[in-house]
Amino acid sequence: MRRPNHWLLVALFGGSGTLHLVRPQIFEPIIPPALSPYERETVVGSGIAELTCAAGLALPWTRRLAGLASAGLLVGVLPSNVQMSLMWARRLQRRPDPATAAMFAATVVRVPLQWPLVMIGWRAFRSRDGAPVARPRRLR
Repeated sequence: MRRPNHWLLVALFGGSGTLHLVRPQIFEPIIPPALSPYERETVVGSGIAELTCAAGLALPWTRRLAGLASAGLLVGVLPSNVQMSLMWARRLQRRPDPATAAMFAATVVRVPLQWPLVMIGWRAFRSRDGAPVARPRRLR
């Protein structure tokens, strides 16, 4: 079975980055308290970073650098994913219904799934496929 490759990250970062810019208010509650009161700026910045990583992974001559940046970005957003799990845990304590329980479960599962995504970015950085290539020369 083939390992997931960088195209999975291109799709995930492309969708998530776009959502960060179009609906930032969705992500503001999961920004860790240490970054308050800059929730909006943090969300917009991470959306731009995700779109930049997606574009970089899609282009062969920037794939290695984008792979390293992607792995770093995924490690960097881990505190927000943990914050999201804590937020849903508090909601579940206040309102123990099936929908809240399902959201809590999904956020708890998401945290360990971050590691395989980090490894995909790292593999893009380490792979020969992601090696910088010379741009085509101009014809004289």
